[in-house]
Amino acid sequence: MHLDEREVNLAFTFSRAFAIMAAQHGKALIMERTPRISIQYCNQCRWMLRATWYAQELLTTFQGQLGEVALIPGSGGVFEVRCDDVLLWSRIAEGGFPELKVLKQRLRDQIAPGQSLGHSDG
Repeated sequence: MHLDEREVNLAFTFSRAFAIMAAQHGKALIMERTPRISIQYCNQCRWMLRATWYAQELLTTFQGQLGEVALIPGSGGVFEVRCDDVLLWSRIAEGGFPELKVLKQRLRDQIAPGQSLGHSDG
């Protein structure tokens, strides 16, 4: 898609006018991307593929309910999943990787406690 100079100027003017109006009414224009899921994985252990699989599964199950899923490279055998600041899973503390069903249940309990997970609830 290509915008000409007039269209770009119009879009900028509209955005600026909206920002000014929001500021005048005390509204922040920060778009929160919450809940934010972070998956920190050990890069040395080559767990990125596992982390991406969990991310894809959570995005699919909680479609439209997650603001962001971030993959964070780490080291030292770390594998942690957080919802905002709440630790959902720690490989070191729990002694292994989460079963997908358990991880989905823990996330659901944080963001949508009444939501059914279908076969993952059984």
